[in-house]
Amino acid sequence: MDFVDVLSYTMFAVKALLYFTAALFFIGGLDEFIVDVHYAIRSIYRRVFVLKKYPPLKEEQHLSQIEQPIALMIPAWNESAVIQRMLENTIQTLNYSNYYVFVGTYPNDMATQREVETLREKYSNVIRIVCQNDGPTNKADCLNWIYRGILLFEKEHNITFPIFVMDDAEDIMHPYCFKLFNYLMPRKDMVQLPVIPLEPLKFYKITQGHYIDEFSENHYKNMVIRESLKRGLPSAGVGCAFSRRTLEISAQNQNDLAFGLGSLTEDYEIGLRLKKFGVDNQIFVKHPIKKMTRKKSLFGDKIKEFEKNEYIAIRERFPDKFWAAVRQKSRWIAGISLQGWESLGWKGDMLTKYMLFKDRKALITSQINMFGYFLFFLVVSYFLYTMFYPDAYYIPPLVVKGTFLWYLVLVDSFFMLVRFFQRMFFVYILYDFKRALLTIPGFFWGNIINFFATNRAIHMFVKYLITGKIIAWDHTAHTVPTEAELLSYRKKLGEMLLEKKYVKFDQLEDALVEQKKSGRNLGEILVAKGYVKENDLVEILGAQLRIDTTEIDVYNISIDVIRLLPKTIAIKYSVFPTGLKGNTLMVATNKPLNREDIESIKKEIDRPIEMYLATRGDVAFAIQRGYQRLEQSSADNEKQKSILGQTLIDKGLISIQQLTEAIRVQRQTYMRLGDILMDSGFISADTLNAAMAVYSNNTNTRLGDFLVQNEYVTHEQLQQALHIQSKRYRRLGDILVEMGFVTEKNLQEALNA
Repeated sequence: MDFVDVLSYTMFAVKALLYFTAALFFIGGLDEFIVDVHYAIRSIYRRVFVLKKYPPLKEEQHLSQIEQPIALMIPAWNESAVIQRMLENTIQTLNYSNYYVFVGTYPNDMATQREVETLREKYSNVIRIVCQNDGPTNKADCLNWIYRGILLFEKEHNITFPIFVMDDAEDIMHPYCFKLFNYLMPRKDMVQLPVIPLEPLKFYKITQGHYIDEFSENHYKNMVIRESLKRGLPSAGVGCAFSRRTLEISAQNQNDLAFGLGSLTEDYEIGLRLKKFGVDNQIFVKHPIKKMTRKKSLFGDKIKEFEKNEYIAIRERFPDKFWAAVRQKSRWIAGISLQGWESLGWKGDMLTKYMLFKDRKALITSQINMFGYFLFFLVVSYFLYTMFYPDAYYIPPLVVKGTFLWYLVLVDSFFMLVRFFQRMFFVYILYDFKRALLTIPGFFWGNIINFFATNRAIHMFVKYLITGKIIAWDHTAHTVPTEAELLSYRKKLGEMLLEKKYVKFDQLEDALVEQKKSGRNLGEILVAKGYVKENDLVEILGAQLRIDTTEIDVYNISIDVIRLLPKTIAIKYSVFPTGLKGNTLMVATNKPLNREDIESIKKEIDRPIEMYLATRGDVAFAIQRGYQRLEQSSADNEKQKSILGQTLIDKGLISIQQLTEAIRVQRQTYMRLGDILMDSGFISADTLNAAMAVYSNNTNTRLGDFLVQNEYVTHEQLQQALHIQSKRYRRLGDILVEMGFVTEKNLQEALNA
């Protein structure tokens, strides 16, 4: 057989493959196009007829409901790296009080157990449940042990949970999600919220970004269609709430197991199985809240303010490495397409079977997509070959204009363009235009990931069929989201200040520009520029971070309490002890501490701490005067307010309340030397922090001298800063006179005394 024969047979095979692939592309494209048309018609109908009669749920409607007890179920295998940070964020963020968190752990996962136990000691509503068998088993097994543990907890504590919420350790929950569940249940049997992936920190993280493309379309459109067709709503495994009745019926029909053990994705199957059990009052809720946000203009650096929908949803960070994504998606495909096929079969009416087909067609489409890429590569290669070698052997074109295949390819191309538009549109709605543009490369890269994931899933399932061993929980390693991601559902500081009218928009914009240049905290900049009062800033920060605020009356704090926190630690972390609550030391700080700093302080003083927010002036004044009191402490002056203040009180010239008020004003005039140096532009925030870390172990030297000696600032800069500090700081006597609490004459007599 000569070269021409081989080439002819090869081209014949390629053309046959092209027909086959184009036909399957047509079937898949038509399937998606039907859903697109259904969604468009439904959206228009709801906008014209339904929403006028039944307006969207208002925020105050779900916020005003009496809170029902909620049980939050979190299965955890090998989650020690993230579970404490994430659960603390959830507890601090949720706008709900009547709930308990039940965390399922394994006997052979002591690291996760320790993290959960630490949380349990801190929060009375965190309950640790240990599964009977060593892990990993599978998610359904862990959920069943959690469910049994909840039933036992109910008996022991005389409580009944009408709502059960399923979530994962690494998820960021919207503050209002429990309020929404509480409003809808028990009228609804199952409520599923959207899952919205967190944006990659870098735009080129295409593996992580492709989850955005898929989830945006699936949870903005496809899940809505699933609900409207009433053929069983698949659970996403997170952000899903079940009524008590739902889990009881599920357990009654599965040998007391609320979740079936035969699948890696039982959370998906339970939604479909409930329909079979007669529980069909399921709902997918896409509920937006209007939120003012700011973004830099696409062209230029100008910041624009606009209103955007923020959906009550679950935010999740997905893998950014190729093989991690393959492992995760192979688990989903094995559970949904293969184990779902095995356990659920093809039962039901034609519409139900159509929904099952949509869930399982990934087994075919992922392979066909790679065939398409292969054919595209061949066609492009041949085109380039003939372009550079025009005298090469002539081969008839694979697709001839006007033929059946020509029109089939045209229709397939149309369907693909519709897919691009759909993906970009839904990504634009949930994110922005820049993110939507990245949908196109993400589309192709996602198909490659799905190809490898599908074949791995098939391998896992075949191995299970041969050995009979249940496929183990192939856990995806999770990393802790950044602070910005953890705060994604909390209102931004600037927005809250604008809402309270503590700052004007142009002032905020100016401060944001300064923040970008200097790297300093936004709050510090706003105070330094005089745009906002420090008391107002602390009030807003406390509300934003769910941290109680306090005022520090340094003269009313016991010397024994001050002694519990070394001065070096107080200076290093800018904290001051304010009291004891049992064995817990209450400390005030002007900025929230991160977890590492909190752990360092706890280790240093060998006791737990509870954090409060105070003004920068309060903390700085307390550190200066508090440790001064400690150094001069004696039985006589243990409770002295101040020498001058005590003299005026002893003479009956002022009351304790008047002195307290005057000291409060004085505290606000005190400013740390480091802050003045930063405000004057003599030192950056990063440099000062590095210097303070060294200085905290060398407090015998004055801070100013230390900074000059180590060439952080010049002598002239230090003198300017000290002058500003002394000019700003007001003497107690002057404040008492100005407030009318004492006369100049009486003050002078007291000073002479």
